[in-house]
Amino acid sequence: MKVVIISTSDNKGGAAIVATRLLNQLTQAGIEARMLAMHKYSDNPLVIQYGNNLKKKLLFLAERAHIFVNNQFSRENLFKVSTARFGFDLSRHPLILGADVIILNWINQGALSLKSIERICKLGKPVLWIMHDMWQATGICHHSLGCKRYFSGMTCGRCNFLQSHNETDLSHSILLRKKSLYTENKNLLFIAISNWIKSVCDESELLSSASIHCIPNAFPINEFDYKREHTIKSIPTDKCVIVMGAARLDMPIKGLDILIEATKILATTHSEEATRFHLVTYGDIRNMHLLNQIAISHTHLGPVSRQEDIAEIYRNGDIVVSTSMFETLPTTIIEGAASGCTPVTFGNSGQTDIVTDGSTGYIADYLSAESIASKLIYASHNLINREYLHKYIEDRYSARAVAMQYNTLFKTLLHK
Repeated sequence: MKVVIISTSDNKGGAAIVATRLLNQLTQAGIEARMLAMHKYSDNPLVIQYGNNLKKKLLFLAERAHIFVNNQFSRENLFKVSTARFGFDLSRHPLILGADVIILNWINQGALSLKSIERICKLGKPVLWIMHDMWQATGICHHSLGCKRYFSGMTCGRCNFLQSHNETDLSHSILLRKKSLYTENKNLLFIAISNWIKSVCDESELLSSASIHCIPNAFPINEFDYKREHTIKSIPTDKCVIVMGAARLDMPIKGLDILIEATKILATTHSEEATRFHLVTYGDIRNMHLLNQIAISHTHLGPVSRQEDIAEIYRNGDIVVSTSMFETLPTTIIEGAASGCTPVTFGNSGQTDIVTDGSTGYIADYLSAESIASKLIYASHNLINREYLHKYIEDRYSARAVAMQYNTLFKTLLHK
């Protein structure tokens, strides 16, 4: 069996990283898998780069310029939307022609256009498109932030990201283009990486009747040890350690303000409990003054990128907390639980694929700092067995487990 994954990159960004993990695991499972990447940054021989540098730059600039013109020349939301109006045509690439199954990963910013995807679909092979966010289900946005104009019976338009009041704006025209692509190519199937993304599809004008399979991203679970350790000197050994991490902690969507408010509630209304906690944060932050508002014992470790360093942080922790407004499939919760940390989080989106309240973590009331504080107290007295959490995550999110799900789907599609 021959499988080709098409991706904008092979290791820059979360979607690229998990696609490369899938590539490697499929190969280990005996499948002849390759990746076509517009940008190759690794020395992985399974990844083949395509396109010349000049054309890549021109395609990237063409898409951004087109969006810039349509959003009233605002930089604010320039990278919160994509159109796939411009991209390479790979339909005649030898790897594509020789493949049994084609997987589309994250393909924006000039990698593929909707037209080039249509040409690949016309080859008649099964084409699986991985949904890392909402983009395939909406007109142009990667996250709708509560907007419902992509819902069934709606056709986008009046897009907030374009500051538009026009019913037939760019979001509307791209949605119609996607609808034509999806309707005319029944061999185009979709992979939702969480049940929340699948529920988004069920509401969507574009995907409510599409063929959608739910298969999560793969994670290197073997790199996370569940045994509790005390190896980071700045983290006290006599407290219940809560860990919160993000690439950028003070992005509004991460809900750091909610966690800060929860620490204030702990300090003012549960002062005795508050002395038992120590909060550890990691990640970039632009407004460092926010950290001064944390009302309990606290250590900030700064930006952390190496997998082994992240794993060490969680081994020093007891609880992993996420107060994000929404998460497609929260990496920090998976990594924390794989390291034996008890999750505390909201249950409004992809978190519920991982956390069952009282069994594999604790679910707080959405956007409630009071509920986060309450759940942190409860979790600290009712920590879930670390080995159990690690095994639970391994069985569902290891590269081997995810590759097996893909392999089963490949065989089903090819024997239809």
